[in-house]
Amino acid sequence: MTSAPESPAAPVTAAAEMVDEVAADVANEVAADVACDAGTAPGTQDGVGYCAHPSHPGVQRSAQALRSLLTRVNRIEGQIRGIGRMIEDDRYCVDILTQVAAVQSALDALGLKLLEHHLHGCVAHAIASGDGTHAIDEALAVIRKFGR
Repeated sequence: MTSAPESPAAPVTAAAEMVDEVAADVANEVAADVACDAGTAPGTQDGVGYCAHPSHPGVQRSAQALRSLLTRVNRIEGQIRGIGRMIEDDRYCVDILTQVAAVQSALDALGLKLLEHHLHGCVAHAIASGDGTHAIDEALAVIRKFGR
């Protein structure tokens, strides 16, 4: 039994969905960090921007860094929506693929910014406080994810 041929847009749609999931995960993490830093998330203390959950051990981002990250995420979300519209409009595959590549590049740049903060802030703080081994192992695991 042979299956029906795959639609030409199926790989692009799958890629767009995967990028959309990653963008949503990043947006949720940044939003959680914003809530932590604003003192409005569970785990904050006396309205101080400190969140006690393990993924954010208390090294704060500056307000400017938060705005920059959120701007990047919003731009990526807009690009994803644009790709969806291009697919709906049955636009030329190369144009869509070019936009997918742009989104992947934007996500990579966002990831590097987050990783930079994590290494210079969170990992450095953990090393100084004596929990460097765990922080380094966690950082290496994240870096390996980027290498895939």
